[in-house]
Amino acid sequence: MSINYDDKIPNNVDLTSDKTLQRALEHWQPEFINWWKDMGPEGSLNFDVYLRTAISVDPQGWAQFGHVKMPDYRWGIFLNPKEQNRKIHFGDHLGADVWQDVPGEHRANLRRIIVTQGDTEPASVEQQRHLGLTAPSLYDLRNLFQINVEEGRHLWAMVYLLHRYFGRDGREEAEALLERRSGDVDNPRILGAFNERTPDWLSLFMFTYFTDRDGKFQLNALAESSFDPLARTTKFMLTEEAHHMFVGESGVSRVVQRTCEVMNQLKTDDPEKLRAAGVIDLPTIQRYLNFHYSVTIDLFGADQSSNAATFYSSGLKGRFEENKRPDDHILKGQTYKVLEVHGDRLVEKEAPMLNALNEVLRDDYIRDSVAGIQRWNRVIEKAGVSQRLEVPHKAFHRQIGALAGVHVSPDGRVVSKDEWSARQREWLATPEDRAFVASLMGRVTERGKFANWIAPPAVSINRQPSDFEYVRFN
Repeated sequence: MSINYDDKIPNNVDLTSDKTLQRALEHWQPEFINWWKDMGPEGSLNFDVYLRTAISVDPQGWAQFGHVKMPDYRWGIFLNPKEQNRKIHFGDHLGADVWQDVPGEHRANLRRIIVTQGDTEPASVEQQRHLGLTAPSLYDLRNLFQINVEEGRHLWAMVYLLHRYFGRDGREEAEALLERRSGDVDNPRILGAFNERTPDWLSLFMFTYFTDRDGKFQLNALAESSFDPLARTTKFMLTEEAHHMFVGESGVSRVVQRTCEVMNQLKTDDPEKLRAAGVIDLPTIQRYLNFHYSVTIDLFGADQSSNAATFYSSGLKGRFEENKRPDDHILKGQTYKVLEVHGDRLVEKEAPMLNALNEVLRDDYIRDSVAGIQRWNRVIEKAGVSQRLEVPHKAFHRQIGALAGVHVSPDGRVVSKDEWSARQREWLATPEDRAFVASLMGRVTERGKFANWIAPPAVSINRQPSDFEYVRFN
């Protein structure tokens, strides 16, 4: 599945054989470039950036590295190879052939799924567009730009599906993806987390660890889809999504490492003394973690959802690692535990599993998130520091579903409105926290140098030397 870079739109879907589709996408392309110039990384248009570009979708040859000007990056349409004789492996159509075209009865729901996923891709670019002005190193600046161009390509992936399979409705939805803006009062992005600001690099690292991890689980669920072109598209997107999560996990780890180094140098865990030394204290990191984690788990939707049941039974969207589940993959008559509030406590109740599939995916996500946080804690432990980071209870600071607006502490206690108001500043990043973190943000452009508040990475990109010129300011 090599990619033809001689085409105006690089692709491995034989785009030239469908002239109508090719013309439609080439009509959309200038609008995409205009969006990129207006809403992509600020001030980056003339930089040569050491970017990875997909050259094929197989594991051995999916990337090549080289300095590229950002607007010249070759975005395109890349699908995994078609699996011969692939069958539907969940839902009411279990055992039937997968669909190569959109069944009429599922058209509206499939379009909705694709548009919602597609909307997150430009949204994250918009959220991050100013961060290049405060990058802590050339290494980090390059990683930001790599994420941005890949999110742009993921938008192309969804737009291809809209144009190819949904006719005029799809073309209109593709245009609307470039018209919405993250945080815009009148025309915001579809999902709440993608309208939040990403004002500093600690926020970026938390976003790419937590929110891009949501992307991993949503894309894995879509990779199970009976609509084969969607499954093939998302499987390749997951290859690139892994790098985004790496940036988040390693970024927070490096912030934690640097903080622990200064804690040991000064022999203190006093947040004020650590802030005076120009590093981010662990309680502030914990409050940032609490915010980004809680906002992200809301992205999975309500704990009980008739839409989730419909998407599964219809074969549109499966579970994470569906084939590894030891059940009948139909789920009728099965149950799953969800939370609700009884008086002043949280209790579990059994709900029909089909209606609780958002909660199933959320719990899979939580287990995966906790594993990474334990790796941050090993950095703290290795430094001989006694504090630890942890995820708050999944009922904490929720705005979606049965737990929306319920006041729950990070340790899972239902608390009064007064206690929540009194202690919220202990649990969530405050304006003062954000102002302090913002005060540390200043662009470092000297090769091999890093801002004081973050440690260098353990490994470089593509085995380059530590002082490699990842970004050339032309």
